[in-house]
Amino acid sequence: MDAEIAPDEVRELLDADDEVRIVDIRSEAEFERGHIPDSENIPFHALADEIQRLDGAKRVVTVCPHGQSSVQAARLVASYEGVPDDARVESMAGGLSKWEYELETADAGGNASGDSDEGPQSPF
Repeated sequence: MDAEIAPDEVRELLDADDEVRIVDIRSEAEFERGHIPDSENIPFHALADEIQRLDGAKRVVTVCPHGQSSVQAARLVASYEGVPDDARVESMAGGLSKWEYELETADAGGNASGDSDEGPQSPF
């Protein structure tokens, strides 16, 4: 693992359309409630079995609710032989609790900003 990356830097990478793979390690249900746009869901419990999905990735950022489990996930990804030696593997510091931007939801790419009459919806 290279380090942690700030949420603002992750947003900049996505805005710049850099080749970055954002891997959200929460459960599928949590991911569907709200996730970083263009991220992919590989739950932590399945990461070892599905890590081959990251073959050849040049930059990977792991994401979890508070930035703790994603550090372990980043270490696992960095140790995987399918990820090139020169790849950058980082954990998003503070996790989704520090993400200040809109989240996509599973229902047709909507947002999870909590603007409905039902009150705010937590993506965790």
